[in-house]
Amino acid sequence: MGFTRITVDAAQMGGVPCIRGLRIPVATAVGMVADGLGEAEILALYPDLEATDIRESLRYAAEAVRERDLPLAAAG
Repeated sequence: MGFTRITVDAAQMGGVPCIRGLRIPVATAVGMVADGLGEAEILALYPDLEATDIRESLRYAAEAVRERDLPLAAAG
């Protein structure tokens, strides 16, 4: 899957994946969704974003998790 709205530039934000070359990390958008903010709220906070940016950030994060074996804490 290609991600046309996600950019990684070593000279910007330390190479952290950002949205469309803006200084808005993917993790920021994903974190806001995880914290319960709706799309309209996120777009109001970050007027340079578009709804498609948020959706692609979520898909990017999902793909990043699929690509790794993340250790989970043992239940107990």
